Amino acid sequence: MSPQAAEAVFTQRSLTALAEVCDLAPLPALDDLSGPRAEKLLADAEVLVTGWGCPPLDADVLAAAPRLKAVVHAAGSVRGHVTDACWDRGVEVSSAAAANALPVAEYTLAMLLLHGKHVLERARDFRQARERGNWLLTSHEVGNYRRTVGLLSASMVGRRVVELLRPFDFEVLLHDPYVSPAEAADLGVEWVPLPDLFTRSDLLSVHTPLLPATRGLVSRELLGSMRQDATLINTARGAVVDQEALTELVRAGRIRAVLDVTDPEVLPADHPLWDCPNALITPHLAGSQGSEWERLADTAVGEVARWAAGDGFAHPVRRERLAFLA
Repeated sequence: MSPQAAEAVFTQRSLTALAEVCDLAPLPALDDLSGPRAEKLLADAEVLVTGWGCPPLDADVLAAAPRLKAVVHAAGSVRGHVTDACWDRGVEVSSAAAANALPVAEYTLAMLLLHGKHVLERARDFRQARERGNWLLTSHEVGNYRRTVGLLSASMVGRRVVELLRPFDFEVLLHDPYVSPAEAADLGVEWVPLPDLFTRSDLLSVHTPLLPATRGLVSRELLGSMRQDATLINTARGAVVDQEALTELVRAGRIRAVLDVTDPEVLPADHPLWDCPNALITPHLAGSQGSEWERLADTAVGEVARWAAGDGFAHPVRRERLAFLA
């Protein structure tokens, strides 16, 4: 992993815990898998603990690591570094994606509750007016009682959001082509066709991974079918949404948006969404940050301990599931 990622994710406590369950190679962490030091360390390595900035584990790297049997990723997606060569050799792979899903789900819950109450707009108006006004005239469109929340995809994050929503008085809808209505009912939500998800939801949260089949999935037509003043929350990937159409609808005051991701990742400085009062744009912060990195490290340490004990990974990544994963 990159030196910055190693320093951010693995505290001294985490490194000490890792050293208790394996023979930890001398630090610093490798960020280049070529050269004399890498060749020496790879020759003995049975497990690689990887993180953000890990180079691809290609055939040349595997040739230099004849004893390598497992990769434990202390982050989410493994697409950037676990190659076909790893799968072909039978290297076992684990990811901390489940640990990273929790803060994203927590962010989503926070935004659902805040936007159901119209907190940001009302706080802005309060700041300008410096007086409360008649609260008994509040629109019945404001509030979180019996509102309809739509979730696009029962991904790890989507399922976490379902769990976090259980204490609240929401009607929760789900669309996921790989989940049956019966499975959705077992989760405590209602499965609906994709068009119905957009027409029925007061608050709609996107959790589908960016895959060839999902690029632009949230189309102009679907966005245009949303209820007046409905809120779209996107913590997945910006390219899942038709951003041009979203921008037009937000600028027109038709819908509201919470965007932790955009396409490109940072919008141009003159992009109109920056100045829309009904759009909240955050800098891809929903995933693990700060103290939450420790959860990633703890997950990685736990996976190494399980693997060393012969218990198998608690969070394995399967090759056959890659087509459905971010």
